[in-house]
Amino acid sequence: MFDCIMVGAGPASSTAAYHLAKQGRSVLVAEKASLPRNKPCSGVSGAIAQWLDFDLTPAISMKANKITYTWKMEDLVQVQINSPMWMVQRDVFDEFLIKQAQKTGAEVRHSTEVKGIEFKNYLWEVKTNSEPVSGRYLIGAGGAGGPMTKRLGLKEPTLGLSASLETRSIKGDSVNFDFGTIKKGFIWSFPKADGYSWSIAAMRGDKPKDIKKMLAEYAPKCGADVSVSNVREHPRSLWDGDRKLHSPNSLLAGDAASLADPLSGEGIRPAIFSGFKAAKASDRALGDADDAKEPYTESIAQEWGPDMVWIGRLVRAFYQFTGAVYRAGLQFPRTTKLMSKILCGELLYADIANRAFQKLMPF
Repeated sequence: MFDCIMVGAGPASSTAAYHLAKQGRSVLVAEKASLPRNKPCSGVSGAIAQWLDFDLTPAISMKANKITYTWKMEDLVQVQINSPMWMVQRDVFDEFLIKQAQKTGAEVRHSTEVKGIEFKNYLWEVKTNSEPVSGRYLIGAGGAGGPMTKRLGLKEPTLGLSASLETRSIKGDSVNFDFGTIKKGFIWSFPKADGYSWSIAAMRGDKPKDIKKMLAEYAPKCGADVSVSNVREHPRSLWDGDRKLHSPNSLLAGDAASLADPLSGEGIRPAIFSGFKAAKASDRALGDADDAKEPYTESIAQEWGPDMVWIGRLVRAFYQFTGAVYRAGLQFPRTTKLMSKILCGELLYADIANRAFQKLMPF
C-alpha cells in the first residue's frame, strides 16, 4: 500500500511526487503512456523555479528573447524582451522532472493505465491494466479531458479545442503569436533547439471543426514543412472560475484542475504550482490533519484565482475586440514587455489590468 498514488506523470504529478517523496512518503506515479513521451507545447515560465529546489538548466532547450506578433499574418511587430522565456522539449522536460521524483524515492510505472478507482475503508483501490494498487491518498492529474474529474465526483469543466504540430524545417529564436486568423483565439509557435512547436486554439469556448486543417494550412505559409509533421488535436481546459478540487482523500491538479491561463493558454506554471500545493496538502492529510483537503482548494482559489479573475475580465474584452486591442496595445513594445514579465512570473495581470482597461475604454 502506498501513501499516495498519482494518476498521470505530467509536471503536476512529478512536482507532487517529488515533494511528497522528500518527506518520506511512499509514492506511486501511474502513467498510461510509455515515457519519455513528446508533447508539442514548449513554453515554460521561469517562475516555476520557486516551487522546485533543483537546477532546471538540463531541461531547458533554449531561452527566447524576442516576441513577434502578426494580425492575420500581416502588421508584424517584433519586440526584444528583457526577461527571456524558457523553451523546452516536453519529452526531455517531463522526463527530467519525473526522474527528480524517482531520485527522492517515488516509484514510477510506465504503460500503466488506470481503469477504475474506488474509495473503500478509507483507502483508494486503483484498478490498472496490470495489477491493482491501493493508497491512502490520491492525486488526479491525468490531463485535460481525462476521466479523473468525473471519477472523483467533481464538476467537469467546459473543454476547448486546440491542435498542434512540430516541424524541423525552420529554426529561429523568436516566440510568435498570430491573431485574427482564428476567431476568439490565436496561433503561436515556440522555438526549440531543433525546430518549432506550433499550436492553434480557440480560447473562448468555440470548437471549430476544421481546426487541424487551419493549422496545417497556416504553418507552410510561415515556411514550415508539414508533410513530415502530424497535426494532433487535443482538448484544452482553461480557468473558468473557482471550483472544488478535492473529494474524500483526493485532489485534482494540473490540467485536470482547469488551471491554465485563459488568455495565453499557459499550463505548465499552474500545473507545477498545483503539484506543489497538492503535495503540501497531502502530506498534512497523511499526518492526520483532517482539514487538509479543503485548504488545498482554498489556497488555489486565493493564490491563483484572483489573477485569473483579472485576466478573465481582460479576456472578454480582448477576444470581443481583438483587432482594436491589437492596434491599441500589442503594437507597442511596452505592452509586450509587460506581458513577457507576466509570462515569466515577474508581474501579475492585476498589475497591468487597470492600465489596459483605461486604454480600451474608447473602444
